[in-house]
Amino acid sequence: MPSFTQLKSVQRLNELAEDPYDLTKEDALSSKRIDSMIKESSGLKLFYATERVSDMTLAALYDLAEESGALEKMADMQAGKVINCIEGYESENRAVLHTAMRDFFGSAESSPEAKEAASLAYKELEKLTAFLKDIEGKDLYTDMVQVGIGGSDLGPRAIYLALKAFQKPGRRAHFFSNVDPDDGADVMKDLDLSKTLFVIVSKSGTTLETLTNEELVRTRLKKAGLDPKDHLIAVTGKGSPMDDPAKYLAAFYIWDYIGGRYSVTSMVGGVVLAFALGMDRLLDFLRGASCMDKAALRRDNNLPLLSALLSVWNRNFLHMPTQAVIPYSQALSRFPAHLQQLNMESNGKRIDKLGKPVNFETGATYWGEPGTNGQHSFFQMIHQGTTIVPVEFIGFVKSQYKQDVEFRGTSCQDKLLSNLFAQSLSLATGQKSSNPNKVFMGNRPSRILLAERLDPYTLGMILSYYEHAAAFQGFLWNINSFDQEGVQLGKVLAGQFIELFALKKQKKIPDVKTFPLGQAYFRHIEPHLE
Repeated sequence: MPSFTQLKSVQRLNELAEDPYDLTKEDALSSKRIDSMIKESSGLKLFYATERVSDMTLAALYDLAEESGALEKMADMQAGKVINCIEGYESENRAVLHTAMRDFFGSAESSPEAKEAASLAYKELEKLTAFLKDIEGKDLYTDMVQVGIGGSDLGPRAIYLALKAFQKPGRRAHFFSNVDPDDGADVMKDLDLSKTLFVIVSKSGTTLETLTNEELVRTRLKKAGLDPKDHLIAVTGKGSPMDDPAKYLAAFYIWDYIGGRYSVTSMVGGVVLAFALGMDRLLDFLRGASCMDKAALRRDNNLPLLSALLSVWNRNFLHMPTQAVIPYSQALSRFPAHLQQLNMESNGKRIDKLGKPVNFETGATYWGEPGTNGQHSFFQMIHQGTTIVPVEFIGFVKSQYKQDVEFRGTSCQDKLLSNLFAQSLSLATGQKSSNPNKVFMGNRPSRILLAERLDPYTLGMILSYYEHAAAFQGFLWNINSFDQEGVQLGKVLAGQFIELFALKKQKKIPDVKTFPLGQAYFRHIEPHLE
């Protein structure tokens, strides 16, 4: 396959980018354009009339999808083919099957590999169902704390907070991930440990931060006169050091083909979500994700593919380095943090799948906070700053709690949606003024993902939408979106610093030739160590 920059569609897109669609021109935005630029899938709508694209641009973008084989690569991924690899070089060399974690009855058209993965996932759901029934019968536990890091924390935390309106009475979930001891201490300080379960999540069973935090938990439980085994659950790979019934009340399994940032629909998120929300709501969440998985395989109304194409247009052809995701929903307060990892760990790559350095920009910087608060802080830069930031808004027609009030003729939800639509239009059209301080240049692209209400099924669709949008971008660029070598070097150097701390506690003096740069830093903190 030719490299990205050699594709005919890329050359055509470069030509179109010399004169992109001007959203500030009179009648550039019309009712007809808005109505014609909406894609819908199972009640989820994507509005993209406020992106700087014409019909010619869209045609060329879909040519890019065809020329790069994006849909075929998505089908390969969901079929369980080995796509997590760099040809000719040592790599993880794995299948990528997070979609099988929510296809728990298996599709008739699924490959044998995908069916086997779905069967294993379903067995874990059955184990989880039995476990929850057992502890509910004993009425022992009210709280669950998830102890993990990266994808073992960000996704499950974001989803739990998003669905907190649906949690079971008398059930609460908590999370800590940072090896900073203050994180764990803060979470545990107000808990009745005798009624708390801790879910320790590490696929390898060797993640240093997580094992350290597990020891923090075990120490607190012992000090409270409790047996840690009665309060700890493992989510890990089968046969890992954590797969030990002598140490854990129960163990649930994950597999090598589930990447951390794609793991929330596996047992990584399943245990805590089922405990807090109930198994029925977990299953609704998984069904929603599976629905969008199947939509990602289609040629028509493929929302994640369109989102990926628009992102690539903004990144590679309009040369915009960042992407903001602004949910107009307080429940999604931590969802941008999950999308940050999902996109930046997936597509923050500098080589292609042949191991060759790329000569184009790959993943954008993802960030965001909920609206309307963002309007009163960083939206100043988005509207009038020198760096153009594409925005993806997320909105819902109805609130979760259905507790609202009218003020001056409209409800809170009316005002929330009014602000969402107004921001998208104002970014696009801008404003002319004789006062330079009141000039808004416009032509700042955005799109809106809109649903009726944020419930478990809808959130499953939204999660899958973003997962596949990230994967499609990698397919278009022909990079590997499923490894994360970039986190490794820092771990190696951190290990050498940890050795210095260990020597200090042993009252040993390290050889001056051992990690001299580390010792240069260490000398400045050593006098303050306890």
